[in-house]
Amino acid sequence: MPEIARFYGIVIKMFFKPKEHDPSHLHAIYGECVGVFDLQSLEMTDGDLPLTAQHLVKEWMALHQNELKEMWRTQKIVKLQPL
Repeated sequence: MPEIARFYGIVIKMFFKPKEHDPSHLHAIYGECVGVFDLQSLEMTDGDLPLTAQHLVKEWMALHQNELKEMWRTQKIVKLQPL
């Protein structure tokens, strides 16, 4: 899974597959914890990421939501600025 950003010990990754991989989402990894975040709602839909890390990821996603959606649409990974 390609890395998009890294901040405060959190690694953000996105992986593309054919349509069965919808809805659009990203993965946030913090130590041994992982969270899956929906690109539309910015909510964590799966995982065990601590609450503080969830807030940081959601704040970062809000800043880059358009770029993240474009990456999902075009399936071209771009490194984004950290939080």
